[in-house]
Amino acid sequence: MNKDFREYHLNKLADANDAALYMEVALEEFERDGDKEAFLMALRDVAQAQGGVMKLANVTGLSRTSLYKSLSRNGNPKINTISTVLKGLGLKIKIEPINRS
Repeated sequence: MNKDFREYHLNKLADANDAALYMEVALEEFERDGDKEAFLMALRDVAQAQGGVMKLANVTGLSRTSLYKSLSRNGNPKINTISTVLKGLGLKIKIEPINRS
């Protein structure tokens, strides 16, 4: 990823509304194609944009090592870890009915 774009991207994700929209799209893509790696990458991006993993560890009470492992490319975090991370980032999971027309 281009350094200038990466910087722009992270600056945008520092905004709570932009971060929420980004995570919503990442979750929708995960639901569509099961790409867990892309969802975890989105979580890492938002964490980095909002102060980094060390700050997130302090806010959530989770260890940095645990966060790095859970949010890694091969991570397999439990739902309570994802919920804790999202809450630490000022976000939450939302459930909606599927339109089955």
